[in-house]
Amino acid sequence: MIRTVLLTTVALVLAAGPALAQAADPGEARARRILERTPLIDGHNDLPWALRQGHGNDPHAVDLTTNLEASTDLHTDIPRLRAGGVGGQFWSVYVPATMSPPDAAVATFEQIDTVKRLVAAHPETFELATTADDIQRIHRRGRIASLIGIEGGYSIDDSLGLLREFFDSGARYITLTHSRTTTWADSATDAPKWGGLSPFGEDVVREMNRLGMMVDLSHVSEETMLDAMRVSDAPVIFSHSSARAVTGHARNVPDSVLRLMPEDGGVVMITFVPGFVSETVRSWNSARSAEAARLGSLNPGAPGAVTEGMAAWTAANPIPRATIADVVAHIQHVRDVAGIDHVGLGGDYDGVEALPVGLEGVDAYPRLLAALMAEGWSEADIRKLAGENVLRVMRAVEATAASRRGERPSLARLPAAGAPE
Repeated sequence: MIRTVLLTTVALVLAAGPALAQAADPGEARARRILERTPLIDGHNDLPWALRQGHGNDPHAVDLTTNLEASTDLHTDIPRLRAGGVGGQFWSVYVPATMSPPDAAVATFEQIDTVKRLVAAHPETFELATTADDIQRIHRRGRIASLIGIEGGYSIDDSLGLLREFFDSGARYITLTHSRTTTWADSATDAPKWGGLSPFGEDVVREMNRLGMMVDLSHVSEETMLDAMRVSDAPVIFSHSSARAVTGHARNVPDSVLRLMPEDGGVVMITFVPGFVSETVRSWNSARSAEAARLGSLNPGAPGAVTEGMAAWTAANPIPRATIADVVAHIQHVRDVAGIDHVGLGGDYDGVEALPVGLEGVDAYPRLLAALMAEGWSEADIRKLAGENVLRVMRAVEATAASRRGERPSLARLPAAGAPE
């Protein structure tokens, strides 16, 4: 009888396929038990932009209550968030750096509205949060705390008044730049203008401190990182970055900055973007860009020839895949250099076309945590990585704002063009 029951169980597991086999993995089961007590807080998810671009900006246009892995290109839905143990999610209200600042401001408010409509569409799952206490309360109630992060300081249109309105609308971090240098801060992926932050950029950071808004340094240059950490009285965050010493992309955090994190008190939330976590993928991307530029110079005015040439190049040079082991290497490096108190997770789901093998959707967090525990991470370590470090930073930012409650709002303005700063 025992043998019959055992064989029947095995047959059922095999018939159920990979999903049940993964659920039965003891490391992942252990990770899920940890996440029942400690909210996993992800620093960056672009689902609002994916809804805007592909689904008419309507949270009801796609059934997020079902697993969409096979039917859409979305990385996020409610079943996979639940399977991933996600307890707190910073929804990115991204708009492109190519927008003019006034248009970006409007689009950012629209993206904030999208997050609020997303939460309203699924009140049994999501609840808006603006504080660390909110996250823990919502997690205890079995819901996913939904927070708002602005990606790109150009959205404030050089106005501290707009900054305050974004805060009042629920935004709790701003990434100071995106892919382009702004009128007050240098980007990691554009020509520098200020050597870091301009004087007005320093005013922006100070006003964020006064409000209780986290300063996010993903996307900014190393000089901007150092300037912001010098000016800010509260810890900073990197909502979705990895380690430059492991993968030499300018978007990643150099060791010179990681070594300052214990003094700053902030957290680097490791992202899963393949070109940021795999040196092989980064090199392939660079080679592809170089080939596109070469073909463009050889075939001016003939885009078809460029397209044909790139298809041939890609066929001869298939894109490599990043893996979960690459992400583990970045997490481990940040821990080794900055310390266990200064590392977190910021997957960038629905903000990229491809993801590492093993991390293809938001259900993958227990798999990643299990891989770390297999490398010797303790449950206390996992709790810090998953959410405790972010909660600590949020409380420090909130305490800084509370200490400045009597201060008047800043009236600083960006100097007119041509005027000395």
